[in-house]
Amino acid sequence: MTIKDSEGSYSPSYCIDWNTDDEMEVFGVPSSYSQEESYEQSVAESSTRSLNAKHANMIRNFVGMGFSRETVIRAINENGGDDEEEIMDTLLTLTAEKPSTEENDEILSILVDMGYAFEDASTAIDKYGPKAEISDLADFISASQLEKEIDSLQDLTKIKHVASVDTHCSSIQTSDQPYLHVSKKVKLHGFGVPNEVSQVISRELPSEVADKPYFYFENVALAPKGVWNNISRFLFEIEPEFVDSKYFCAAMRKRGYIHNLPIHNRSPVLPIPPLTIREAFPSTEKWWPSWDKRTKLNCLLTGTAPGTVTDRLRKTLEKFDDEPPQNVQENVLQEIKKWNLVWVGKNKLAPLEPDEYEMLLGFPKDHTRGGGITRTDRYKSLGNAFQVDTVSYHLSVLKDRFPNGINVLSLFSGIGGAEVALDRLGIMLKNVVSVEIAEVNRNIIHCWWEQTNQKGNLIEVEDVQKVSSNQLRQWITKFGGFDLIIGGSPCNNFSGSNRVSRHGLEGKQSSLFFEYYRILEAVIEMQKNDPQGNNKVQ
Repeated sequence: MTIKDSEGSYSPSYCIDWNTDDEMEVFGVPSSYSQEESYEQSVAESSTRSLNAKHANMIRNFVGMGFSRETVIRAINENGGDDEEEIMDTLLTLTAEKPSTEENDEILSILVDMGYAFEDASTAIDKYGPKAEISDLADFISASQLEKEIDSLQDLTKIKHVASVDTHCSSIQTSDQPYLHVSKKVKLHGFGVPNEVSQVISRELPSEVADKPYFYFENVALAPKGVWNNISRFLFEIEPEFVDSKYFCAAMRKRGYIHNLPIHNRSPVLPIPPLTIREAFPSTEKWWPSWDKRTKLNCLLTGTAPGTVTDRLRKTLEKFDDEPPQNVQENVLQEIKKWNLVWVGKNKLAPLEPDEYEMLLGFPKDHTRGGGITRTDRYKSLGNAFQVDTVSYHLSVLKDRFPNGINVLSLFSGIGGAEVALDRLGIMLKNVVSVEIAEVNRNIIHCWWEQTNQKGNLIEVEDVQKVSSNQLRQWITKFGGFDLIIGGSPCNNFSGSNRVSRHGLEGKQSSLFFEYYRILEAVIEMQKNDPQGNNKVQ
């Protein structure tokens, strides 16, 4: 997509603000202790003569607080004992004295171990400086990759979008922050978000998808290089709409959406949810320290912090009568952001509860509770779900088009984010074919359907790979065609937190995108001569 300014020149259409904290899947911070455990193993192998198993556990704890393994080993050796308080004091002293060249080498090593190219890691360190957090460096690298991805999408010859200039795009370098690099100040708000002035005029879609059925595909924004370009090529060369759910709730969630929905006259679903952490969790304000400046949570993921993390942070903070030193604040904040912790008491942090996930993601209370589902399953299911308020905003254009209800083919349904979004918009679900592999998720959708007294028909299918042309034809004949095909294939091989099998569309899970494409193409072909599909996309 291109945008035209007042002088008729063109520039990238997306203004993406990468100068914020973001989800672990974006900046590559592991969602478990796998990386810390690899550190511990390396330390144990290189330090067997001087450190026993007890010290190895201590190393793991301090590394988890953000100190380097080399510095922790040195602090333990210098103290020659097991006094954690003395070791902490030594760590603070050593960290303050550490030469920047040594820091650069260590950070560079960590970024390369995380899977980033040496050149990209070096550029990020040069831009941000030796004191930057790993998350910021990884976020910068991923942002640069996505900017290149967006630039490459400009070459798709069949995309003919026209929009007016976004005056917020700029490049900023502040003198009092010499290491802070702000690339194009681009906001992930796609074709517009609530309370933001949208200047998009129109877009032209390929003729084969300018009519019903509508389709809507979602996945993580920061996929490996080339992924969104390839997805766009398969989905009729429609350019992605990249949106951060921070405009819709109190948590960040950068996602890409490709769809043929109308883009004008969107409206947010009511009531408007809390948009900041304090609004979402007012009871935390009493305990919130002034040095924790967060107003938004990072992306809600599929795991949560173990008790050892919050206990270690409490013990660290209790060592100081007043505010902890700057170094300790930075280390603690890194852990807090990594695990999305909130303040629930003096020096006391806690992870979000599943019902708090539900609230932030726009699901009804207890949507995932009961029926044999475990807390672990709830976190996993919610972490993979749509942010309902965001999706509802995009789907709101369908409300007036389907006053008598809608027929939906929901692929990779998860816990029913699409169904909940349509229901919250007041669009009657006439017929829904829900395709979802996980029994836990199918049970959640089934229970929600019954508890909300849906009047339509719910057909539950287990495996998207087994959806045949004959089945599609039978459903189309029975329902009179599908009005909306919606879903987001698994992001396992896309997300930045996956440094083991981040293989893009070639990955075992994420290659299921091609099932979405296969089914979408088949439905469009079967319905192209359907007289009911004559509502023009605007």
